[in-house]
Amino acid sequence: MNPKVDFYFKKANKWQQELNKLRHIILDCHLTEELKWGVPCYTYNDSNVILIHDFKDYCAVLFPKGALLKDPKKILIQQTKNVQAVRQVRFTSMADVEKLETVLKDYVYKAVEIEEAGLKVELKKTEDYEVPEELQQALAKNKKLKTAFEALTPGRQRAYIFNISSAKQAKTREARVEKYTPQILAGKGLDD
Repeated sequence: MNPKVDFYFKKANKWQQELNKLRHIILDCHLTEELKWGVPCYTYNDSNVILIHDFKDYCAVLFPKGALLKDPKKILIQQTKNVQAVRQVRFTSMADVEKLETVLKDYVYKAVEIEEAGLKVELKKTEDYEVPEELQQALAKNKKLKTAFEALTPGRQRAYIFNISSAKQAKTREARVEKYTPQILAGKGLDD
């Protein structure tokens, strides 16, 4: 146990018992405990294997390369359709954690094997995503906007694509394009 990580488990209100049990299960797999992004992260040879998170409605472990794990027990969750690599296992009770202890250890060992093999998740490129029609039209009409959009990092481009395309109505997508045009022109990301 890394003392720098203890605060995370002490501050937890709702899921403290479950989080502590998850910590012990993972540490039993001989991983190194670190604090990354403000949460417990367990590594093997300096590679991230699994993280622990607590949320309002559940606590979870996240496998950064979970998309490469075989999931015979069907416990891995892709948080949203745009999440490419990470997979999550959610828990809403101590009974859930205890029931999956053996399976979770097996998944952790498989994740370590993935690291040992040097496998990587093949990520989609920004150009593989469908750009919403409203954004395409705006880029076609405004050369400065097109140049500014293309100058953004791939992650910032994807954030705009996902945000605009998540609107169900064309009117809302158009409003979002209009709203974000000044930010794009300024070379800023969605949340900058």
